[in-house]
Amino acid sequence: MRLLTHLRHVDLAVPDYDEQLDFYAGVWGLTKVAEDSGISFLAAEGSPEHYVVRLRRSDEKRLDLVSYGAASPADVDTLAEQLLAGGVRLISRPGTIDTPGGGYGFRFFDVDGRTVEVSADVEVRRHRKIEEKESIPVKLSHVVLNSPDLNRTREWYERHLGFRLSDTLMHPRMGEAMHFMRISNQHHSMAIAQGPHTALHHISFELRGIDEYMRGTGRVIRSGARKLWGPGRHLAGDNTFTYFLDPQGNTVEYTTELELLDEDTWHPHVYDFSRPEVTDQWGTANAMNELVAKESFNDVDRGCFVAPPV
Repeated sequence: MRLLTHLRHVDLAVPDYDEQLDFYAGVWGLTKVAEDSGISFLAAEGSPEHYVVRLRRSDEKRLDLVSYGAASPADVDTLAEQLLAGGVRLISRPGTIDTPGGGYGFRFFDVDGRTVEVSADVEVRRHRKIEEKESIPVKLSHVVLNSPDLNRTREWYERHLGFRLSDTLMHPRMGEAMHFMRISNQHHSMAIAQGPHTALHHISFELRGIDEYMRGTGRVIRSGARKLWGPGRHLAGDNTFTYFLDPQGNTVEYTTELELLDEDTWHPHVYDFSRPEVTDQWGTANAMNELVAKESFNDVDRGCFVAPPV
């Protein structure tokens, strides 16, 4: 039984807090909705979520947590009980959440030591329709996580959180490289990438359409932010992509038109990403090479099995 509904937010700890805040609330196009002594909450204008990114000032760069929604407090309680019975290490028991939008939820460690939060009854934020030519994020699209043991992580998310496999990327020399995982008919809310260590791979933000996505891509390029890869269009998920590095070296993506599946009839594909049309159907992106791939491995995450302080 699937108890998760959608991805809510991704929380980052960053040493260069002011620069990061300027990037996300300026160039990237999110809106700062709350700030409190070295912690800020950033919303996407088109999203009912109170925030999609949280930034926290810290001496160490880390992924603080990934947050998912559940349909009801009863589902939150059920999930907590199932995780406890399954031997998963809980950080907190279900209770009131003291962040913008409030709600009822709890936190736990995944198999790699990442902090995951699940919540329900979070207030809906007043949001608006993003207009034509407005090149700011509509919502958070998905998150991709690096794991040193791709299949162990995949199986954990399937067993404990009800994720299902949509597609897999493989390489003739390297084997399986990425699993795209879903909790709805959206092709993926999360993907797991094979990496040398546990870390954030990238956070993806959805724009209104192709034109807005291209305008946003151009704006971020003109800002001087480092473009890693794109613009192009993936085969798995059929979504557009342009990847950039934020000032702290985290990879962030602009995307649009991520595929919606018929879950009853869908069968996962295994795509060979050594074929250029798999990584980019359009053929417009710079080549995916080892240097581009290495940037997305990110730094070793210092937050494994260490709960964030807030």
